[in-house]
Amino acid sequence: MGGPIGGRWIQQWDPENETFWKEKGERIANRNLLFSVISEHIGFSIWSLWSVMVLFMGPEYGIDPAGKFFLIAVATLVGAVIRVPYTFAVARFGGRNWTIFSALLLLLPTGAAFAVMEPGTSYTTFMIVAALTGVGGGNFASSMTNINAFFPLHRKGWALGLNAGGGNIGVPVVQLVGLAVIGTAGAAHPRVVLGIYLPLIVAAAVCAALFMDNLAPVKNDTGAAKDAVREGHTWIMSFLYVGTFGSFIGYSFAFGLVLTTQFGRTPLQAASLTFIGPLLGSLIRPVGGSLADKYGGARITLWNFVAMAAATGVVVFASVISSLAVFLVGFIALFILTGLGNGSTYKMIPAIFKAKAYASGLRGEAADAYGRRLSGASMGLIGAVGAIGGLGINLAFRQSFQTAGTGTAAFVAFLLFYAACIAVTWAVYLRRPAPAPVEPVEAPTAQRKLSYSEV
Repeated sequence: MGGPIGGRWIQQWDPENETFWKEKGERIANRNLLFSVISEHIGFSIWSLWSVMVLFMGPEYGIDPAGKFFLIAVATLVGAVIRVPYTFAVARFGGRNWTIFSALLLLLPTGAAFAVMEPGTSYTTFMIVAALTGVGGGNFASSMTNINAFFPLHRKGWALGLNAGGGNIGVPVVQLVGLAVIGTAGAAHPRVVLGIYLPLIVAAAVCAALFMDNLAPVKNDTGAAKDAVREGHTWIMSFLYVGTFGSFIGYSFAFGLVLTTQFGRTPLQAASLTFIGPLLGSLIRPVGGSLADKYGGARITLWNFVAMAAATGVVVFASVISSLAVFLVGFIALFILTGLGNGSTYKMIPAIFKAKAYASGLRGEAADAYGRRLSGASMGLIGAVGAIGGLGINLAFRQSFQTAGTGTAAFVAFLLFYAACIAVTWAVYLRRPAPAPVEPVEAPTAQRKLSYSEV
């Protein structure tokens, strides 16, 4: 486009400049972070709406467990795919402008669900309306791309973790709202949940309009997008993000259905438990980013996958012996670990590309610009592929319950996948003695080159 269009635009932005950052950059970045979190939070709530709606769908709806798993799988798929165009929308329209539009767009799936949520509606209609909620999943990609541009490298782990964690909390919050409605109005009144969210969506859009900014220096770079697609680290990090975020969103969507289908919980009993895991996983995500800032994202990610594999082993054992108590301990531990891993993996992305810049001989602002360029371009793709992991989890559950009546086989498959994530993290980012896949050059003593084991 020829120039900035509409809204409040900031023409100059240099967060790596300490003077600029301390004088005004930090204040502006934190304000935009706050209202980005609010909008993304509502987006996640709408994206995960059908993890709650299926709890309201009793026998009178005529939909079996496999059909319900497929409904939430459709929402997961659309939310994953739509992340790619949402990533580029920030630079095309401005972070503030796109946040306003994407928030208002949430009125479409929420209003549609309000219109059709009753027995007698066809399964095809439910599937289309569930697909519409995918637009809420796109909010994550645009929000993360936007916030990534506001903060300097040494604060990105914290900022991206807080932004994503605050958004992720939208999952347990909508589940808590569902619990409150089932516990008070009863399972026959799903429209109450939708009626609560319609005004909240409008409020999020108004807040974005009043308090957020567009960054004029952030522009789409089709060359960067092509470079990101060709860059091996983009696909490696996508694979690892399938293991962390794919697990988080897949488990969040499926938790209630697993409890009702495998452990015979009523909708109220399931709703009273489903929010706990996503809530803890969301709250812990900024901690994962902060630990990655301090100790290196690769190290935190590796040990996190080891712990996820162990927790999955507990879940498999609980599933075999049909122990709800042991299952809850293992499954909630998994949620916490997915949150930690989400924070540490996303911190790795900008650090990896900055390390690559140093390895190729770039320094100072040139290295920073290279890192921002490729990390911004890759984040949407990594986020999209990671979210598709949630689709895989829901489909694995569907198949497992359809063939065996339990989720045990699905959990065994997840355990094997986490083992693969451990191997990839170690082999690519922590194996000695080679710290980087390209020949390093000597860095000035004032600014030491990052190695891949420190990303």
